[in-house]
Amino acid sequence: MERIPHGLRVVGLMAVGAGLLITMAARTDVIFADGLRYIEQAQRISRGEISGGLFRSIDHPGYPLSIAAAHNLSGGEGPASWERAAQAAAVLGGVLLVIPLYLVAMELFGRRVAWLGCLLVYLAPIPCRVMADAMSESTFLLFWCWGLWAAIRFLKEGSLGWLPLALLFGVPAYLTRPEGILLPAAMVATLLVMALFPRTRRNWPRWGAPVGLLVLASLVLIGPYVVAKGGLGTKPALARLLGTAPKAPSDSVDRARPLDPDQTVAGTYFLAVKGTAAAVSEVVSIPLLPFVALGFLARRPFPGQARLRLFLGIILLGSLLALVRLYATCGYCTSRHALLVAMILIPAAALGIDWLAGGLPLLLRQPSGTTLRYLRPAGFLIAVALYACWSVPGLLRPLNHECTGYRLAGEWLADRSHAPEEAKVVDGPGWSLFYGRRTGYTFANLFEASRDPQARFVVVREAHLIGPWGYCQFFRDLVRGLPPVAQFPDRLDNKQARVFLFDRSQPRMPVSAMDASQPWNKLLR
Repeated sequence: MERIPHGLRVVGLMAVGAGLLITMAARTDVIFADGLRYIEQAQRISRGEISGGLFRSIDHPGYPLSIAAAHNLSGGEGPASWERAAQAAAVLGGVLLVIPLYLVAMELFGRRVAWLGCLLVYLAPIPCRVMADAMSESTFLLFWCWGLWAAIRFLKEGSLGWLPLALLFGVPAYLTRPEGILLPAAMVATLLVMALFPRTRRNWPRWGAPVGLLVLASLVLIGPYVVAKGGLGTKPALARLLGTAPKAPSDSVDRARPLDPDQTVAGTYFLAVKGTAAAVSEVVSIPLLPFVALGFLARRPFPGQARLRLFLGIILLGSLLALVRLYATCGYCTSRHALLVAMILIPAAALGIDWLAGGLPLLLRQPSGTTLRYLRPAGFLIAVALYACWSVPGLLRPLNHECTGYRLAGEWLADRSHAPEEAKVVDGPGWSLFYGRRTGYTFANLFEASRDPQARFVVVREAHLIGPWGYCQFFRDLVRGLPPVAQFPDRLDNKQARVFLFDRSQPRMPVSAMDASQPWNKLLR
């Protein structure tokens, strides 16, 4: 690999990434639930609703804008066309991400392992599954990694010319996801701390110039959007994380588990640290974790290393503290929330593999004293082959296969012979509304459904009928005494959820009079 030009390596990596992401996008049973919100925002933008689409939506507009652009190029009507547009935008961002990710890995961990660091990111199941789904992470990481690369070059060389480039990409990163604000914040913090220690201090002609440029440019470029939006972001999770809104209710739908009434603050943060560690280990993947540690221990000295370590330490520490706070206030922290951390840790694992492979020739010397130089590339190939074999099941599994029943229910509802156009649907995640082209109620306004006589159909999966959360009792009350008119899918596998569809216009009967052999009757007892 060392004899192959960097340009060819990048092109090859982009081809591998494109093949994996397109294959996974084609094997999508249901797009992720957050994707429905991004698509709705993109539809508002396409209709010319600038205020509602750009400023008054829950999410930042970077990814919805790319969805709208992809849909304008591809055309089509209906859910399938918007689903394809959303995944095309995400996949394109994921493929283009190879370029800045390669540059970041090369600057941080060396030219020899940059290709391996990139390859491992795309072989890891979680990053690929997220970037092939209808989610904003690939678009965000594309801008973030470009900004990170420019910031690294600035810290290495000290040239102010790199700062505008870092801001040029940092601003769209923030306009895609609110955590993009971490990049300029980490740069300012690094510059402030650098001046305190001789090892990191640098005698720039004007030390205050980069700090002033970062602060003022961020205010000028991001400030108007923050004012128009009414804050750094309008997501409830962000407000809870920053402490400007109360914590999520103990039985919130977002929580990984209901909050115990007597749980202490210390207990909450213990679970938060544990949940964050699980999310990071899942997105990096268990086989790579030992090599991450080796990679950071095996880092070779280079100019500006102390400054870069400080910068990376601030980014990683800030990210991890935010994830712990997210879990403590909102009750969840999934692997996709730790992708920003993974973009640094996974390439570090490549350096760990390189360090281990580089020791093989020294251990296996020939009697003449010469070393077996071919062992290093052989070690690389063996490591990649073993990791690929471990990753294949996750890479080939259809996206969101467990929720296929919602899509089937939506297709049933799309047939207008089943009910008039004005009939509304109650569906917590909202998938059947999207695929069935129906209006109705989701978790955002769920409890309003009981007062609407047009709320005729209820789509609910088994776990939401038997669970301990408050909304589970709401679903039970909505459908009590009603037999389901359909059940999806007809044949379940061991990873799929059973989804029931109830028609509230049907006459109710006492639960005791219903067929006790049916699973839905047992659920409502």
